[in-house]
Amino acid sequence: MIFSNPPVNLINGAIVTRLAAIVAELDSDPEVQVVVFESDVPDFFLNHFDLAAVADFPAPGPGDVPVWTDVVLRLTKAPYITVGVIRGRTRGGGNELALAFDLRYAGLETAFFGQPEVGTAIVPGGGGTERLPRAIGRDRALEVILSSADYDAATAERWGWVTRALPDAELDKYVAGVVDRLASFDRAALATAKSMVNRAVLPPDTDLIAAYADYRRSLTLPGFQSRAGTLQQTDPQTALDVEYRLGEFLGLANQRRTS
Repeated sequence: MIFSNPPVNLINGAIVTRLAAIVAELDSDPEVQVVVFESDVPDFFLNHFDLAAVADFPAPGPGDVPVWTDVVLRLTKAPYITVGVIRGRTRGGGNELALAFDLRYAGLETAFFGQPEVGTAIVPGGGGTERLPRAIGRDRALEVILSSADYDAATAERWGWVTRALPDAELDKYVAGVVDRLASFDRAALATAKSMVNRAVLPPDTDLIAAYADYRRSLTLPGFQSRAGTLQQTDPQTALDVEYRLGEFLGLANQRRTS
């Protein structure tokens, strides 16, 4: 699957709806064994939610699992193996989707990761606060989430955030080898082994459902309302520059507010 929403691969309501439909189709296909996720947008794998268009995101009905939560849960539990080939910035919802993949391979020169929500006075809502601590530890996850900073691929690999970080020129060949190997194995054995590992390490589904409710609630609070324009730049070039250095921008913007 290829992500393509140029110029910076923001996640909007249409992408969430389409992704949910694709995941549902994959779940019903008994021949699918390995699914690879990548991007064709230079410098961006999958970015944060488009905060200027949050009203367009599918809203859950009473008692329903939020669509975004359902997507990340279904990918993690899917009977096929999911592999991310990550080049470029992978933040917020994009990082949460990556955390739902079984294997994450990052380009050393190009991949950056982050959870920028707190910098805009909201909170992660798709598993970042539940899954990242299990991958990299509580203190490191707190630094990532509270600082809203960007982290390079070498750091992500060292911390256990990604499976491997490889030189960009070697990334595709290495992943192709892994995919071919997995595709040659017995599908039932792969799915059962994945389920057993999931049983040992995954947070309860209810925690992710609660996190999305916390995220939705944070959108209504004064802190976000007063900062709602922070990422909404009218000049396209300025907006693009901000996305390239979002972690730095959020820190500087908030420090200026309090100085």
